[in-house]
Amino acid sequence: MSWITFDFSPLLPMPALIVAAAVSAIVIWLGFAGRARGATLRAATVATLLLALANPALVEEQREPLKDVAVIVVDETPSVAVAKRDTAIDEALRSITDRLGRMSETLDLRIVRVRHENVSEGAEGSRLIDPLTRAIRDVPARRMAGAVLLTDGQVHDIPKAPEEAGLPSPTHILLAGDRNETDRRLVVVRAPSYGIVGKEITMTVRVEDHGRDARAAGSTQARLTIRRDGGDPEEHSVPVGEDRTLGFTLEHGGPTVFEMSVSDIPDELTRANNRAVLSVNGVRDRLRVLLVSGEPHAGERTWRNLLKSDPSVDLVHFTILRPPEKQDGTPINELSLISFPTRELFEVKLQEFDLVIFDRYRRRGVLPPVYLQNIVDYIEGGGALLSAAGPTFASPFSIYRTPLRDALPGEPTGGVTARGFRPQITDIGLSHPVTAALPAGPEQYGDKRPRWGRWFRQIEVVAKRGHTVMRGLDDGPLVILDRVGDGRVAQVNSDHIWLWARGFEGGGPQAELLRRLAHWLMKEPELEENALRAVVRDGRLEIERRSVENPPTEAEITAPDGGVTTVPLNEEQPGRFTAIVPVTQTGLYSVNNGEHIALAAAGALNPLELSDVRATEEALTPIATATGGSIKWLADGATAVRRVSRERRKSGRGWIGLVANEDYLVTDVRRIPAMPALLTLLLILGAAAWAWRREGQ
Repeated sequence: MSWITFDFSPLLPMPALIVAAAVSAIVIWLGFAGRARGATLRAATVATLLLALANPALVEEQREPLKDVAVIVVDETPSVAVAKRDTAIDEALRSITDRLGRMSETLDLRIVRVRHENVSEGAEGSRLIDPLTRAIRDVPARRMAGAVLLTDGQVHDIPKAPEEAGLPSPTHILLAGDRNETDRRLVVVRAPSYGIVGKEITMTVRVEDHGRDARAAGSTQARLTIRRDGGDPEEHSVPVGEDRTLGFTLEHGGPTVFEMSVSDIPDELTRANNRAVLSVNGVRDRLRVLLVSGEPHAGERTWRNLLKSDPSVDLVHFTILRPPEKQDGTPINELSLISFPTRELFEVKLQEFDLVIFDRYRRRGVLPPVYLQNIVDYIEGGGALLSAAGPTFASPFSIYRTPLRDALPGEPTGGVTARGFRPQITDIGLSHPVTAALPAGPEQYGDKRPRWGRWFRQIEVVAKRGHTVMRGLDDGPLVILDRVGDGRVAQVNSDHIWLWARGFEGGGPQAELLRRLAHWLMKEPELEENALRAVVRDGRLEIERRSVENPPTEAEITAPDGGVTTVPLNEEQPGRFTAIVPVTQTGLYSVNNGEHIALAAAGALNPLELSDVRATEEALTPIATATGGSIKWLADGATAVRRVSRERRKSGRGWIGLVANEDYLVTDVRRIPAMPALLTLLLILGAAAWAWRREGQ
């Protein structure tokens, strides 16, 4: 395409040419004022000379038209799936692309689809503005026709200063949805991220009803249902529109998942935001341990050192050196030993301890049967007992011959074996988290033999119940784990674990074994032998089922949208069954294998995207105002698209405008002098001669 313009390239500096023109104008004016002959010819001569000095030329440009660029941002995030908004957006997109397709000679159209490809995305809500600015990063402002956002208005990356954000001008917003929508949502106002095990925590929630119809159909109270770790539901009545504070007590360390749901109302947009999920990490303030040593022995120091080395352990240790029946006449004021505070420990403050350890304890009349029964009640109520047996466990003075026999899983036969042996892991022990994969354990060697030192004494017992995870001489039970009521018991049928601590024959994993025993007794989730876990990592749902007895075969997965699938569980290690499935949705996944339920959150536990799903123009109004765009509701009817000049209005009733910039690229330039030098000289000389002749007449 050719384009001709008129251009000047002065032969003199512009200031000099202006001065010359001014002086010439004065002289010519004086000539006309004095009615001098030839004044007109003189003026023509000077004008021709000045025009020649301005050097006019015709400039012919070969121009290549450049297309303008328009961007359509299509919101495909989860909130637009509500109330068929995605259908309205798809129809609007087809209509706009059809219209703009007829303008393809002058307009390039870019379509940006915004969706959460990865479930980790969307934690900060719908982000439409960032993709828009990235899409126009390579487009000069003089070629920008404008942008159109097809969305429901739930956009969470609005810049604080839209006029300085470099957004296209104009930016139009076409909203899907209705102006007055009905919805109820559950809002977690305050909640702790961690809490002390055994201490009460509080969280504050609020139920909100939005829309005129919601307020008319709703009630002043709503039913709130809460499940902890997939357990039995707890129901509460909460006022609508008011904060409600609820109290809970954490029962174990590690994450506790609270799943909350509120009753729905008629005709609400979605029930997805009627739920909320919280994960509260339970930590133990101090682990209070009561260690009772029946008599001094070489292993007593091992127990004490191990427990005292942990700064989170408050240890109360008593060694019974002076039984009550010992009366040797020593005056009270000369006694260096104190009497055992039996009532205070085993009646008044027993429930304050997290773990009770009996180390080579024997009946000596120190603890009456009623206090030993208190320990049994303590265990059944959720307490923990660890018994390390010595030779007296097989004697008539055994604590098994007390009410504690109802709690201890191993019954002594009366025999004590004093012969070297290397502790072995049983088949169940290879599956049990307490003894599986211990340092230098059998799993690490081809011959399946552990590489730790020997012990030299074992108390012969018969395992009445529980799981025998370690065996000793003649495959006799060495370590037995059992559940009693709501509590747990561990029984170690030897007092030679201290040999590992001393490094005898290379030592052994006494610290790790005792740590695991204590944590299993404390019901730490990572050491549960029959448990189901689920976690989302790198876009995958990883399921782990631990079982030491009945091998599971499959698990049922409930996706955030309610869809149910069944996946097989494969045995990866003894007692450990796993499955991995891809995650395609953001929200809470529930895994159920018939006995256990596990919850896993993909993305944000309570995504901002679904916190408020009502269509709204409030968030995007500043962008439309700053860019000269407009906001229109798709529910009001079809919207036409026009090309307009930059000076005209960019929108009107039922239409939006995209700027026609008419930008171009110059490919060739040809300059043609408007006053050739010879012709100009002849004109000047002719005019001067004629003026001279005229003045001479």
